[in-house]
Amino acid sequence: MSQADSANPTPVTPEPAADAAATGAAAGAASAAPAAGPSPEELVAAAKKEAADNYERYLRSVADLDNYRKRAVRDREDAAHRAATRILEDLIPVLDNLGHALNATKAANADLKSLSGGVEMIASQLKGALSSHGLAEVVPVGKPFDPNLHEAISQQASAEVPADHVAACVRTGYTLNGRLVRAASVVVSTGKPEKPADPANGVVV
Repeated sequence: MSQADSANPTPVTPEPAADAAATGAAAGAASAAPAAGPSPEELVAAAKKEAADNYERYLRSVADLDNYRKRAVRDREDAAHRAATRILEDLIPVLDNLGHALNATKAANADLKSLSGGVEMIASQLKGALSSHGLAEVVPVGKPFDPNLHEAISQQASAEVPADHVAACVRTGYTLNGRLVRAASVVVSTGKPEKPADPANGVVV
């Protein structure tokens, strides 16, 4: 080496690979560090608050359900009271007229025919009041026997009424708004009576 080369030494350039490795190592160390999050105390406090909120909502739901049940019972009782009141308002005049009829029977000059007519009017008034609330009579005479509406108490032959039809009604039946309240007690026809046999030759006449 000449004196000129030793007097002006060549500058040394650092290797780029070494610098990149150092930078990557620093970045890796930074990414490996855990991110800051809520502390255990904060997590416990949040869980307790959520549990308290859920319990409060539960208590409100229980109270609302209890109030609904009480209101439903009260509404049913009010509806039943209103329905009964409407029926009684129509029946009270019948009771009034029945009382008048009873007083008339105690009069010295009571007339049986007039009393009978008055009782018939009261019975008609009562039927009208009950009919306005959905009560209807079951009128079965001459109709086919229906076990859903009729109760057979006996059978008898009838020349006028076909077999398995109602020949007579012993006790009136009733329906309320189309639903059976009491079945009609009826006598069922077995058809035309058999002709008696001629005792001389045993031939049916």
